[in-house]
Amino acid sequence: MDEELITYWFDAYADDIYRFLIYYMSTPDVEDLVQEVFIKAIDRYDSFQGNGSPKTWLITIARNLAIDEARRKKRQDWRRLIKTYEFKTQDSPEKTQLANDMKLQLHQAIFKLKQNYRDVIILRGIKELSVAETGEILKWSDKKVSLTFHRALKALKKKIEEGECEIQ
Repeated sequence: MDEELITYWFDAYADDIYRFLIYYMSTPDVEDLVQEVFIKAIDRYDSFQGNGSPKTWLITIARNLAIDEARRKKRQDWRRLIKTYEFKTQDSPEKTQLANDMKLQLHQAIFKLKQNYRDVIILRGIKELSVAETGEILKWSDKKVSLTFHRALKALKKKIEEGECEIQ
């Protein structure tokens, strides 16, 4: 195991892993999971093939840990959402509140989607991973990623248009 490489990966990808887990788990309390991702990476370094990017391998580990955590804690209430954006603009309080309300509505709609749609929306739409990277993480073909992403966007749009996600 190359400790310098793992340290480099931590410096390069820890923030991406952190943001992914925030979206995926719908909680800001993911620091322990981020650390666990890198502990697993150290333990499983020999299984890293080097065929894909380390980032996708680490996000795959993060996703699997998040699924395990959700099962362990029986977290099925995806309605609990967090504010994940900080405003750096000088918008009026009204514009800021409207933007926050719209983001909350979007998050609620995302977390009402079925698991596959949620996964692909977070990875492709929010994290902006490529089709190939998303496919590697989800163990899907590129075609399935593209098709599922398209269907997920349609389902998301429908949920928002139907007003299924009300701001509380």
